[in-house]
Amino acid sequence: MIRPNICVVKNSSDLAAAAADAVIHAAKDAIQARGRFSIALSGGSTPEKAYELLAQPPKIAQLDWSRVHIIFGDERFVPLDDPRSNYGMAARTLLGHVPIPPSQILAVPTHLASANAAARAYSHLVAGHFAMNPDGPPPRLDLILLGLGDDGHTASLFPGKSSLDEHRAWFIHSSPGVLPPPVDRITATFPLLNACRLVIFLVAGEKKKDIARAVLTDQSHKYPAARISPDDGKVLWLLDAAANGAVNHCSELPSLGGQA
Repeated sequence: MIRPNICVVKNSSDLAAAAADAVIHAAKDAIQARGRFSIALSGGSTPEKAYELLAQPPKIAQLDWSRVHIIFGDERFVPLDDPRSNYGMAARTLLGHVPIPPSQILAVPTHLASANAAARAYSHLVAGHFAMNPDGPPPRLDLILLGLGDDGHTASLFPGKSSLDEHRAWFIHSSPGVLPPPVDRITATFPLLNACRLVIFLVAGEKKKDIARAVLTDQSHKYPAARISPDDGKVLWLLDAAANGAVNHCSELPSLGGQA
């Protein structure tokens, strides 16, 4: 298991700013090394604030948006314009304001008949975009943003669910967990998440303090978030002071570049 980088900032506003800066740094490194930047977006209030910052000066000018490729780490099985949709939130705060070619934004096809069908179709959509076999190893994304649930879930990988045992599919259907909203989900699986070059957890608020500490010290993989350990990548935990459970502080983001 790799050792994560841990960075604690003062408050949720600083956390959003640090997340936006980390996205920019990862994007610049990826574009310089490989000519494009692939990122899986997350839902949640902290990513929402980071997306808003990325869509505004001065940060919007710091990225070559024409080289950015967007997928989603998980999605609720609701229409894309539903207030609960992760895509809908990202579209309102970021995607509708930056010059990313529409063909490089891959939304989960939640218009299909079931979450199972949407997950299968999304695996094929992502595979086609990256010119890969959907039955083979997953793409090595440059960055995945993740949150942390009060029950230790991340993406839509909930404790005790069969989705935790998936070893081949890139995206699968996940039934609702114990936290709202009570809707079916489509989620990236551990094979895709752990193929990533960089994973960033965004954790804010005092109510996350105990679960953050538990996950960061979990050697038994009781919590799904503790099973995020990229095979050949890095993990960064960004926490605000309220969510800090006696972990290290940092005055600036640790070096995250150099990923081949």
